[in-house]
Amino acid sequence: MRRLKIPEVTISRLSLYLRCLTELEEEGVEVISSAELGRRCGINPAQIRKDLAYFGEFGTRGVGYYVRELKQDIKRIMGLDREWEVALVGVGNLGRALLSYQGFKRHGFRISVAFDKVIDEERKKAIPEGCELYPAEKMEEIIRKRRIKLAIIAVHYSEAQKVADSLARAGVKGILNFAPVRLTVPKGVTVRHIDLGVELEVLTFFVNTKMF
Repeated sequence: MRRLKIPEVTISRLSLYLRCLTELEEEGVEVISSAELGRRCGINPAQIRKDLAYFGEFGTRGVGYYVRELKQDIKRIMGLDREWEVALVGVGNLGRALLSYQGFKRHGFRISVAFDKVIDEERKKAIPEGCELYPAEKMEEIIRKRRIKLAIIAVHYSEAQKVADSLARAGVKGILNFAPVRLTVPKGVTVRHIDLGVELEVLTFFVNTKMF
């Protein structure tokens, strides 16, 4: 049987729904209609129903969605019903900022290992409790041994492809790339590119357009 291809934008919206449902649960809301969920998320209710339909049947006609139940279903769909170990490559300014970001833990991700070509006191001090710092040459060995499947690249763009090649050889299947360069990876490895410069350029287009 041919596997149904899920649009990438649908996966992005699932993440948004999960955040909205988490907020609703914290507010004590137990049941919510698709119309109200759409209002909270800023998404057309019909689109929410269409997105969820890719994964099965959810909600009760005439009642709506049980918040806690739908939240758990989406976490299961996205593989967030477990904690994920993440490897960080590059402990420069950006890498240190990522190490201090508390949002990863809230969403079920833990940077458990970090790698850098330079191991100095500044980098050692940046490593939080529960994370270990290793020299870059040990990257493939450590990642393979710990069976880590997710990694973040925060190195200079000239080193990014080499790092991606090493991560793929070590068995990493998902890469979040902060280096401003497009990476080539083997089939079976997914890359998300986060280019802050490009994002700002997109913003300037919209700001500039509204000024005329």
